[in-house]
Amino acid sequence: MSTYYIGLSITYHDSALAIISEDGEVLFAEATERFLQNKRALNCEPDQLFRIPELLEQFCPNPTKIVIASNWLRKRPLYENIIKKLGFLSASGLLKTGIKKLHSPLTNYQLHHMMACQSSSIGRAGLNLVRILQEFYPNCVVEFKDYDHHLTHAAIACYSSPFDEAACAVIDSYGEHGAMAFYRYRNRKLEKIHEAKGVSKASLGLYYMKITELCGFDWLKGEEWKVMGLASYGKLNQKLYDLLSSIIVVNGFDCTHPGEKLFGQLAKLDEFKQRPDSTLEELAEVAYTGQVFFADLVEKLLNHLNEITGLDKLTLAGGCALNSSFNGQITQRTGFTQVYIPPAPADDGCALGAAHLAYHEDLSKQINLPKQLTPYTGSTIKNDAVDRLIRFNRSLNIKHLPDSIIAETAQLLADGNLVGWVQGHAEYGPRALGNRSILADPRDVKMQDLINEKVKFREMFRPFAPSILHKYADEYFEHYQESPYMDKTLKIRKAMQSKIAAVCHVDGTGRLQTVKKEWNPRFYELIEQFYQLTKVPVLLNTSFNIMGKPLVHSLEDAIAMFMTTGLDALVVNDYLITKPRNE
Repeated sequence: MSTYYIGLSITYHDSALAIISEDGEVLFAEATERFLQNKRALNCEPDQLFRIPELLEQFCPNPTKIVIASNWLRKRPLYENIIKKLGFLSASGLLKTGIKKLHSPLTNYQLHHMMACQSSSIGRAGLNLVRILQEFYPNCVVEFKDYDHHLTHAAIACYSSPFDEAACAVIDSYGEHGAMAFYRYRNRKLEKIHEAKGVSKASLGLYYMKITELCGFDWLKGEEWKVMGLASYGKLNQKLYDLLSSIIVVNGFDCTHPGEKLFGQLAKLDEFKQRPDSTLEELAEVAYTGQVFFADLVEKLLNHLNEITGLDKLTLAGGCALNSSFNGQITQRTGFTQVYIPPAPADDGCALGAAHLAYHEDLSKQINLPKQLTPYTGSTIKNDAVDRLIRFNRSLNIKHLPDSIIAETAQLLADGNLVGWVQGHAEYGPRALGNRSILADPRDVKMQDLINEKVKFREMFRPFAPSILHKYADEYFEHYQESPYMDKTLKIRKAMQSKIAAVCHVDGTGRLQTVKKEWNPRFYELIEQFYQLTKVPVLLNTSFNIMGKPLVHSLEDAIAMFMTTGLDALVVNDYLITKPRNE
């Protein structure tokens, strides 16, 4: 009989569910999109009605008490309450005019749509979970907690870090009162230093969404990724940089829209909006300038945080913490010498942040030693699913190789094959870290175009990540720093760029994943054996999905992608699956 803490990220996008035991152990954490196979799971509850019974049975047996913690305060800000009463947060309300333009690079109807979706998500929070608890565990005590959104971001950043003391920055599109908050973390407690408040405060998250829009991409689909990849092909457009500088200004912790000419300046941004026939050079110029301006602003904020706290360790969360291009520069551009970013720094991570807050609130006197979070907290694919495939399959070649699967896979990769690699628990967060990955030999530069064309079906300018054994990483990267969750982009040393050409971006960088044996023994051993064959301790690693879809969740997802793409082999647990033509 036990107490469990179930965290729900109830943001209308990237919802997620996490479970912590009464001992503080993370039992499960995963984004809703995986189970639904619906990218970002827009407007979908984290406590899916047909998934909850399975999760409770597996992770919360015989619960005495369950604490349901959510990542938004139920008490909403004044502005949101007013416009809701005026009818603006409805379908017909989005068409209404006559309300003052909000201080934002986005339009009112876009902002009101986000608020409406968020309001609906908060209203539905926990409904499915409570229904199932009443049905299967009627004697279980249920308690509810709701937390400030930015605080839940800070909680996953700090409680999942290896630090006992650190400064914490949360930077995203918006929270209860603004788009940023800063904390001091010490002795398992979070102390708020500053929070952005008021409609005059600028949002770096909304700003980056606008840059995404100017480049012709869709921020609602989460295509900010594309801006970072494209930026490496560009150069600075001084006119655009100066225009952006007139729209957003940083002073200390304040990020504001200065002056009375804001809307006129915002209108000028649309002069840079790219057309369908824009050249790569034109697109890249906007992306590069937008990325440089973003990095300059965040540098100022972090340097101020460093001065205020006097600390040299930083934890970073919020949607803007996914900007790996800037993350890799923090230790060179600020006073922070160590930077930790959790595997799920965006809103899916808030599920675990909320669960952590509830746990620590109940056990405030218990001080656990800092322990870095494993990202492998999601679902598994069981062997019985493979057994069914063997039973009913009529075309695929399937071999069970419990003693040699790693060696066989390493040889396939060294021979130039494209391999889908599915092992153990799925990763928490948006990046494949060796358990739901597509892997390839990084030595041949043609491999990059081959995967984009035959497997990912995506733009050719988007790079792939190098997964590298930690003990060799300093030989390959300048200013090397550990990047366990593929969260930092670093410069590849000149002498090494041709050796791993398929994971070297056009600007000579790579968004690396540090691999250690204690973090992922099987993936470590695979790269080690590839190294023994090739003398290169690196694998090309990209997420096991096609563009627009989440990482594969079930064996059926993996087989469907395997059969409809140019993958040469699929490895699931100890099973090697190949197509007939590859026999």
